[in-house]
Amino acid sequence: MVIIICWCFLLLLGIASTFLFCLRQWIRNKKKKLQSQSDNKWNVGLFHPYCNAGGGGERVLWCAVRALQNKYEKIKIVIYTGDIDATPSSILQKAKNVFNIALEAEQITFVYLKQRQWVEARKYPHFTLLGQSLGSIVLGLEAICKFPPDIFIDTMGYAYTFPIFRYLAGSRIGCYVHYPLISTDMLRKVQYRQSSFNNKAYVARNPFLTWIKLTYYRLLSRTYKWVSCCSETIMVNSTWTENHLVELLNVPLKTHRVYPPCEIEHLKKIEHIENNDEIIIVSVGQFRPEKNHPLQLQVLYELRTLLVKDEALWNRIKLVIVGSCRHEEDYERLHNMEDLAKHLSLENSVEFKVNVSYDDLLNIYKRAIIGLHTMWNEHFGIGIVECMAAGIIMIAHKSGGPLFDIIETSEGSQNGFLATDAVEYATSILNIIFNPAETNRNIRNAARSSVERFSEKEFNNQFLRAISTLFV
Repeated sequence: MVIIICWCFLLLLGIASTFLFCLRQWIRNKKKKLQSQSDNKWNVGLFHPYCNAGGGGERVLWCAVRALQNKYEKIKIVIYTGDIDATPSSILQKAKNVFNIALEAEQITFVYLKQRQWVEARKYPHFTLLGQSLGSIVLGLEAICKFPPDIFIDTMGYAYTFPIFRYLAGSRIGCYVHYPLISTDMLRKVQYRQSSFNNKAYVARNPFLTWIKLTYYRLLSRTYKWVSCCSETIMVNSTWTENHLVELLNVPLKTHRVYPPCEIEHLKKIEHIENNDEIIIVSVGQFRPEKNHPLQLQVLYELRTLLVKDEALWNRIKLVIVGSCRHEEDYERLHNMEDLAKHLSLENSVEFKVNVSYDDLLNIYKRAIIGLHTMWNEHFGIGIVECMAAGIIMIAHKSGGPLFDIIETSEGSQNGFLATDAVEYATSILNIIFNPAETNRNIRNAARSSVERFSEKEFNNQFLRAISTLFV
């Protein structure tokens, strides 16, 4: 019986090896054919299944595309996207409307991927990270079969696609990491049984389930390390991300800190519209669970409690939550937020604006005085930087990119505020409201001066430097 099992295993192994060998030959032959048709151009594939989402990650993508177009003449850019319901012209038009980024459309080819559902979190109620990682392999195989590139750059964090493109197509690999799949902070939260959006309360309360999840995370981190090392150059968006990747991958020489591009030049020229009748607090971010929008409503609730004796001031305050929705889950979160606002009797003090145009966003910036950011361990925070450039005084979560890279709270060089809970946020809002005008003006000036290192020009230079080795 043992001999039969061994023979069956060897037979299956042989079939799998033969299949992979044949697939590899077919893909490389297709790659050669594409190269012969490209007039000696580099075929550069950018893997971004949600390229039409309109978030900070998409700004990185389109700025990277523009930088490549401006730098290299003999280049064909291929974008792998799962937005099958959007035409190339509508995708590029959205990039223009939302980010004010104009691109050479004739130099861009879109490869539409029909298997994007395999990387969506809702498909995996349990072991979500593993499911999405395996799903990205399916999506990567579809991408490589449709168009095997010379250079493959992942801009969304699907590291499990790297071995596919490296070993099947012989592509050179680069990646831009917004957020590591596994971080030591995630491991600590599970280890110390702290509940969060990615560590459910029933798991945190159960020692056995905690052990299972910790083992699962550790195994996943080892495979993540292996697939990530297939990349020849790794760009990271912040000090926080870089520290975690270096700790996980042990590859300090391969990482390049490339801050995300923020359109600051235009925003720094914004002149605020003075209005003594209202105090606008703005929040900008996608409606994703990790953004922790409910905390923003809790902040407003605490603020109302602190102003219980000053109803006139409270009536002047309005929170404007600006965000984009990618799919039904995001819209469901938005509706839940609207219901929570009504439950807290805040519906008259909160306004939700969804998928707004760039011009509408600028108009909101002109009216806003205070900015709110509530995500724990935000990898960077493009929205924070842009608000600061627009002259809005930011209150951000005391963790991740805001803590290590963006906001300084030291006296004499303060450019914003940091907080961790609803009471701290509410207290910071009151501090800003009651600060002398000169104090707030100094904070705004310091903020606008500090964001120069996050400009699109700086991103272009650092991005091109990091990927230059892929074109050798």
